[in-house]
Amino acid sequence: MIDLRSDTVTLPDEGMLRAMTEAELGDDVLGDDPTVIRLQEKAAEICGKEAALFVPSGSMANLVSLLSHSERGDEYILGDQAHIFRYEAGSPAAVGGLHPHLLPCREDGTLSPEDIEAALRPDESHEPRSRVICLENSHNRCGGRTFGREYLMEVRAIADRQGLLIHLDGARIFNAAAARGSSVKELSAGADSLSFCLSKGLSAPVGSLVCGGIDFIAKCHRMRKQLGGGMRQAGVLAAAGLYALEHRVERLGEDHENARLLAEGLAELPGLSVDPASVETNMVYFRLDKSREAEPFLAAMEERGVRFFMVSPRRFRLVTHFGIESKDIETALRNFAEVLA
Repeated sequence: MIDLRSDTVTLPDEGMLRAMTEAELGDDVLGDDPTVIRLQEKAAEICGKEAALFVPSGSMANLVSLLSHSERGDEYILGDQAHIFRYEAGSPAAVGGLHPHLLPCREDGTLSPEDIEAALRPDESHEPRSRVICLENSHNRCGGRTFGREYLMEVRAIADRQGLLIHLDGARIFNAAAARGSSVKELSAGADSLSFCLSKGLSAPVGSLVCGGIDFIAKCHRMRKQLGGGMRQAGVLAAAGLYALEHRVERLGEDHENARLLAEGLAELPGLSVDPASVETNMVYFRLDKSREAEPFLAAMEERGVRFFMVSPRRFRLVTHFGIESKDIETALRNFAEVLA
């Protein structure tokens, strides 16, 4: 099976499994798991932040960040295609009583600075208090697109003028850094907080990190406890994360190259539309022509051993990742051609 549903389907290789089984352990809830401590210190250093916190998932990472930045009734500003808004079960509202203010995402997933300025609330009792601006890099729903330091600093200037905070959902920020020939530290320098996933492009089995200032991370630690995210001998999982940071970052360009090959091959086939020029990282989105039935097409591809998602009517997503090689791309394209024919 060539599984292109997500970069979350990766499995640990021998080296990562060995790191997990040999991990030095303690009790992370009591704060003495040495492997978790090393992971948190390494994550903070990579991201250029004072401290970091290991949490079970990306959704929890974003949630504890927003809860730690805000009070009930506060408003956070984000894009209408943001992962926080679309795929995290409304948790900021359900758990934290936070109010989302949606702005239209531009084609590359960014928010217009003018729209952000216009969204800011006056400080008066009839309106929720604008508190946090949420950005996403790379941007899932907008095709894995990225933005650079210049854009983040433009938003930073708006936040500083208005006394707001910036949270960066960097679930795949290592992909963004690889695509831009930059560093995670540079891409997150203007954010008050950053979350990133170990279990996506970095191909660890579980876990995310929240990075930020010392006082902020102390608040996140309390929020993690309230949400049931404290884990005991979590070093077993943290060891996989450390291994990923040491062995999986440099190879992300291979996933991006495979995604480009996939997009270029699909662009030559009849019955679908795709823009190879829009592929920056490890995601390829395409649309199926109205003349073709979406569900039978998806089923036929799976029968031939190629799995992927339909993310909205007639729109599909393919994600390359560790374990997918160029020969798999060739096989997938051959099956696409047969089905579309």
